[in-house]
Amino acid sequence: MNHPIHDMIGTTMEKLQALVDTNTVVGDPIVTADGTTVIPITKVTYGVAGGGTDFTTKTQKGGNPFGGGAGASVTLNPVSFLIIKDGVTRMIPVAVPASTTADRLIEKAPEFADQLMAFINEKTASTAKDEQV
Repeated sequence: MNHPIHDMIGTTMEKLQALVDTNTVVGDPIVTADGTTVIPITKVTYGVAGGGTDFTTKTQKGGNPFGGGAGASVTLNPVSFLIIKDGVTRMIPVAVPASTTADRLIEKAPEFADQLMAFINEKTASTAKDEQV
């Protein structure tokens, strides 16, 4: 037998899931006239609460009446934008710059990866050219 609180919480979670999906966290890419792609990144925080009680008074149908409620709260905070132009990816933070070294490293990871790949490609091309000579 399914208790009414299961349905109540289940419906709340379904509505929340419909509201918050991966497209909420990583937004749809926006392409500008000059070919730059901008992808918004958002932090999603949510909370869910619910509860209920069975009353001891019997109904005319023989069951105990149920009273309850459920609710949810969602907060969306823009965090950064990924900017992709001419094969170079940069992360532009919206908030105050990161305060810890680890946070700064994470913010710089896409830029560092692009620079590393450019360096490797340059060395590979240079090595191939030297071997042909």
